Formats: sequence, C-alpha cells, structure tokens
Amino acid sequence: MKRIISITALTAIILLSSFHTLEKKSSKVDKVVIDAGHGGHDTGTIGSISREKDVALKIALKVGHYIEERIPGVEVIYTRDNDTFVELHGRAYIANKNGADLFISIHCNAFPKNPAVQGTETYVMGLSKAERNLEVAKKENSVIYLEEDYQQKYQGFDPNSPESLILLSLEQHAYQENSLLLAANIENQFKNRAGRRSRGVKTAPFWVLWDTAMPSVLVETGYLSNPKEEKDLNDPLLQDYIASAIFRAVRDYKKEIDSRN
Repeated sequence: MKRIISITALTAIILLSSFHTLEKKSSKVDKVVIDAGHGGHDTGTIGSISREKDVALKIALKVGHYIEERIPGVEVIYTRDNDTFVELHGRAYIANKNGADLFISIHCNAFPKNPAVQGTETYVMGLSKAERNLEVAKKENSVIYLEEDYQQKYQGFDPNSPESLILLSLEQHAYQENSLLLAANIENQFKNRAGRRSRGVKTAPFWVLWDTAMPSVLVETGYLSNPKEEKDLNDPLLQDYIASAIFRAVRDYKKEIDSRN
C-alpha cells in the first residue's frame, strides 16, 4: 500500500510540475544551453585513458565556441565551463531560469560487457522498451546519488525503479517534436559529415530532459569502453569534428524554426 501511495504522489507531482512546459512554444532560437555532463567529484564513465567529465567538457566548450562564432545573435550559456560538479536538477534550473530555447547535454557512453560497441546516440525524453536505452538512462540519472538530500530534491525519484522511470515518461512533453528534429539533425551530421557511426535517435527517461522547459537532447558522443573510440574521442581534431557536427545541427534547426515564423 505504501508503495502505491508513493507512486500516486509522484505521479501528481510530475503532472502538476509539467504544466511549465506548456507555457511557451518553440518559435525562436536565441539562447542555447550547453551542458557538459558530470564534473567535479562525479567523473562519469571512466575509460582506460580518460574520464567522461573531461571529454564531455572539451567537446561542450568547442560546441559553444562554434555557435557563438558562426550563428549571429545566439547566446550560449554553459551549465559548467570548468571541472565543477553541478547537481542534476541544477542543470535544468540554469536552462529554465535563463529562458533557453535549446538544451544540449553532452556525454560519453560505455558498455563494458561488449567493448566492441561503438557509435553516437542522441536521446530525447520518452519511455523506451529497449533494455539498453534504460540502462543508459539509469546510469545518467544515478548522478543524483552523489548529491546531498537527493530524496527530498527529487521528490522520491529512484533511478533504479521501473515505476519511477515509467512515471517520469508520462508527461506529454510540449517540445517532443522539436527535440526529435534537433536529435535527427545531430545524428545526420555525425553520420554524413563527421564520419561517425550513428546508432540513431533514441528515447529514454532522463530526469534532466524531463525537467527542462524547452526542446532538449542528450548526446552520447561515443563509447569510452571501446579502446579505439576512446582514443578517437580524446583526439582534439575528432573533438572538433563532433563539435562542428552539433553546431551545424543547431544551425540547421534554427533555420527550420525561423522559416516557420
């Protein structure tokens, strides 16, 4: 009975707090929040020669630089621009507080069970039946365990609970269509311009995507568990290719949104 009550309460909280996503429509691209995953004492995935927090930050800064330099009038806001720990809800808060029009969270993936797995994946908020997608979401959501009083901050959300993941996905996100558009742009650029192996656009219940009030994506730039890909991800030139691919995806997305107005 207690479990049922807690699930019902969480549902009510999610539905009530979801109303903020209906407050505005995605009709412009003036502010973009670039979120380098992890940071500080949260290393993220650890490879044989590198850590996710470091690779993600280098790529994120390059993405921001390309956007600032080549898309006039677009402001870039970073959730972190150094090796700092930012709480999960704090990342979404930065985007919401600044009235961002896009939120792009940059990460590196891992699948130790099969070191041969490689490639990019771009996620949007949603419930997936694919077990691997849920594993990725659980890994990224588990960052909350590194925060103090996480049970109060996240309203009883448990990254390892199937019920929590299902409830998180119940919200009918007002920005789903535009999030999918941006995600498709990113994966197309990875495949056709940056020469990366694209594993496609996927859905998974990420807290940080659910909590943002704008089109949002989470980009897994490659697998640190794959020795060759880890080496590539630490190559400054390849980081440039990845960053420029994300920049071009944002540029094309902005053109599409502007053409609707």
